[in-house]
Order: sequence, then structure tokens, then C-alpha cells
Amino acid sequence: MALSPVPGGSTVEAVLDQLQAEVTTGSWRIGDRIPGELDLASQLGVSRPAVREAIRALSHVGVLEVRRGDGTYVRSSADPRPLLRRVERASLRDVFEVQLAYDVQAAKLAARRRTDADVERLQELLAARGTAADAQEFGGADSHFHLAVVEATRNPVLIEGCRYYLSRLSDSLSAAQLDCEVPVSSQEAHQAVVDAIAARDPEAAGRAAAAIVEPTLAVLETLVEGEENR
Repeated sequence: MALSPVPGGSTVEAVLDQLQAEVTTGSWRIGDRIPGELDLASQLGVSRPAVREAIRALSHVGVLEVRRGDGTYVRSSADPRPLLRRVERASLRDVFEVQLAYDVQAAKLAARRRTDADVERLQELLAARGTAADAQEFGGADSHFHLAVVEATRNPVLIEGCRYYLSRLSDSLSAAQLDCEVPVSSQEAHQAVVDAIAARDPEAAGRAAAAIVEPTLAVLETLVEGEENR
């Protein structure tokens, strides 16, 4: 099956559909190395970031495997699109509940596996979060901090999954801020995570990570209950 330029509209989803079709029809078989991002972008008539995002989505659910310095390979012929669409339609509360699980586990593992360089990086990223000049810069700094905690786990599956959910969380938060006041955790709350990781205390790190997410989750739970009672 030959790739063809995608129509306008939801570019990433259209790219994902074509890549998945290559796998489903057997044009790309399990173990095959797929074309590079530049080649795919040229064939599909889209930007390289759109291709990269589609590949990342398929990697998160195990259809593709990105091997650094080597390329991207087919791992499974399963079709993840129904699952991905359910995630896209998930509520902010649903996403935060998953993020809570990610953050707590990541903090615990980071406390066990961190290096001195990891702690230094977390301190730098936390400082950048504290000096962010506007909402956009703050959002980026906050995401970078949380991702750095996950990267300190050295668990590639956890890292890729968290990257996906951080992106989904950022999109959801931007929309939610238009409708309600979502609380933002303090620098002190984030510093508690860094301190516990630095002290190699997994349980304290898990509690500190939970303390960042749970207040926001409680607000979202209240909002959902209010909607259901109308």
C-alpha cells in the first residue's frame, strides 16, 4: 500500500491513520524498519513534527519501536486507534488520575535510581519554574521538571508513557483554565519531591508527588460531581 498526501484538518490523526494502515495491510511487517521522518513527511505532504507525533503515539501503544541512532521498527500489527481516541476524549479528571499514578511511581523509582547529576538537573529545572515570566513559559518549565523526575527512573516505558500524558495534560489544562480555576502546586511542594529523591527516600518521594496532584484532582472531582447533580 502506497502512502499518499494527507488532507487538511487533523493532520497528526491523518498521518497516524496512514502509518497504521501500512502495518495493518502488511506493507510494513513486524520487524521491518519504516522510512525515516523526512521521507515520510515528504510522501505525506506534512511537517516533520506531525510525523514525529504520530510515530510517538504508535510507539506509546507498542505498534512501533524507536531505536535511537538506528530507526523506527514495527513491533505489533494491533490497531491502537480506538484506544487513542478514547484517551483524546477523556476528561481532565481522567487524565489527572492516570498522571497521579505515573508521578507517584516515577518519584519512588527516581529516589532509588537517581544520580547526583539528576538531582542537580531537578534543582535547575525547579528554579526555572519559579522564575517563569508568563503562563506559557511556566507550563513548559513545569512539564520539563516533571519529565526530568521520570527520566531519572531510567525506565524507557515509563518515560514514553509520561511524555504522552504530559502533552495530553497540558492541552487539557489550557482548556480547563478557560472554564474554572485549577490550582497550581507551589514551589515548596515541588521542592519536597526533589528533597526526597535526593535523600533516596522512595516513600517520602511518592507522598510528595501525590501531594502535588491530589489537590487539583480534588477540585476536578468536585466539578464533576456538580455537573452530574445538575
